[in-house]
Amino acid sequence: MDINTNNTPAQTGTAVTGTPLLKKAAALEGQTALALVNSIQQPQQVSAANLPPNLGQNINTTA
Repeated sequence: MDINTNNTPAQTGTAVTGTPLLKKAAALEGQTALALVNSIQQPQQVSAANLPPNLGQNINTTA
């Protein structure tokens, strides 16, 4: 790996200024993704009280 240490002050300043911007953009993207995940509706749970009493009593072992 060749490390170039001959950067001009303008190149160094751009690199230093760009790093916080990159971090801020990554944080914003993470917040947006989290908001999208949280906006998904959860499936409704089916409670046993709403099911007929005969469901879940037998297991078909010949299938």
